[in-house]
Amino acid sequence: MKKLLAYSIMLILTTFMFAACTTDAGNEGRIKINMVDAPASYDAVMIDVVRVEVHKSGSGEEDGWIVLNEINAHYDLLQLTNGASVVLGDRPLEVGKYTQIRLILGNDNYVMENNVRHNLTIPSGQQTGIKLNHNFDIEADNLYELYLDFNADKSINITGTGEYKLSPVIRVEAVVTSGTISGKILPLDANAIISTIVGADIVSTTPDAEGNFKLMALPQGTYTVTITPSNTAYAQKIISDVVVTPQTNTDLGTLTLTP
Repeated sequence: MKKLLAYSIMLILTTFMFAACTTDAGNEGRIKINMVDAPASYDAVMIDVVRVEVHKSGSGEEDGWIVLNEINAHYDLLQLTNGASVVLGDRPLEVGKYTQIRLILGNDNYVMENNVRHNLTIPSGQQTGIKLNHNFDIEADNLYELYLDFNADKSINITGTGEYKLSPVIRVEAVVTSGTISGKILPLDANAIISTIVGADIVSTTPDAEGNFKLMALPQGTYTVTITPSNTAYAQKIISDVVVTPQTNTDLGTLTLTP
């Protein structure tokens, strides 16, 4: 009788533990946050990222933050162009609605300009973190992936006293609703800047050493792509009606600029 009772208790506990594990698995999805950037007029823009968090809807302003990643890493934003990116967070997350993303920066942020280091100061209002409003849902067993497009050029302001201030301008786009535009620019000595407009923002890039380029994190829609050579020996080229569909790359092929 005692053996039967012990067996019954063990069976009940095993069933309970299995049910609990099944329930937990069904209550989680996954989030992945990537960071990209556009070119800027500096040699390097170094950002000291300490932590990445998200805020769950319905939670208190201070207690609703969930840590995705405690990074403690430096990133040169100018290396995150033409399809290059860095993962800021990739982990399971409880099913539900979320409203914000927050980047906590350390104190070692700076730019390099003409081989001179300029420390970046952060306005007091952002010392508790850079908050990005972005509503999204985490669904069971699904991945929600997004891009943070950090506009380094617009994010750095130089005061009249020569102080470099960092006021981050960051565009947030979900992978599931965005695509890319790519191509190749020739001749290489045109030193072109490729750009398009997303809402009130200009998204731009410059070709790599072989002339290849990619504009990242573009919401679904129709775009005008402008190719502006820095070398004035070549004419500007404008390509209209470029269609971007979600999770798809639109390849413009090889574009040769004319004198």
